[in-house]
Amino acid sequence: METSAQSQKTKKIIYWIFTIWMSLGMVSTAIVQLMKNKDELANFTNLGYPAYLMSIIGVCKLLGVIAVLIPKYLILKEWAYAGFFFIMAGAVTSHLIVGDSAERTFPAVLLLALVVISWYSRPASRKISVNNH
Repeated sequence: METSAQSQKTKKIIYWIFTIWMSLGMVSTAIVQLMKNKDELANFTNLGYPAYLMSIIGVCKLLGVIAVLIPKYLILKEWAYAGFFFIMAGAVTSHLIVGDSAERTFPAVLLLALVVISWYSRPASRKISVNNH
């Protein structure tokens, strides 16, 4: 049977695996967006979004990754996770609305899942606690 210390260690490992995977996904897509990659520009255009939105989302993703990875600043982390959730939920919804294939929609679904799992599995030291005293 797993002890409490082992359980906490397992949870922390799960958190870091999903958080690093999420961060790499956010950084790589942010770079592609900031570089105005022609395929990504075509993707944004297909979804009905203006090209300048790529820069805004790219910068927000990079700032969000920094916020999630640095210690402390718990409220900032919550805002970063919320931003990631809204960006990726919007991406998934946009792909579905325009009728994109599962192949084109999957990366957004994957990043959305990584955001949710990272947020849900974060250790107590990375959560805002409310004391009702």
